[in-house]
Amino acid sequence: MQRLCFALDLKNDPALIAQYQRWHARGAPPAPVTRSIRDAGIESLQIYLCGNRLFMVMEVNASFSAQAKARADAASPDVQAWELLMWTFQQPLPWARPGEKWVEAELIYDLAEQPS
Repeated sequence: MQRLCFALDLKNDPALIAQYQRWHARGAPPAPVTRSIRDAGIESLQIYLCGNRLFMVMEVNASFSAQAKARADAASPDVQAWELLMWTFQQPLPWARPGEKWVEAELIYDLAEQPS
């Protein structure tokens, strides 16, 4: 299993942030969106909120391919509708490339790699 971490900002508006949280409550995301995540080889996915910054932590299996997931998402009207809706709440990180939403974080410390 591989762990991937990403960051993205929400618009700094408490009402929008509250709406975004409601859209991510248990059972709120559309079933086809949840299914697309699982079908891509993503075994676990959590999103954390700190202020208006989001952190997404994914654990993916050996079948996961970011490129294949992007192609499948682009071909899915349900996922595209979800992404368009979510973009009303989200904004790119200041250092994101044009068109980039979730920016992958670099692992800089791992307790497992430290001497006892």
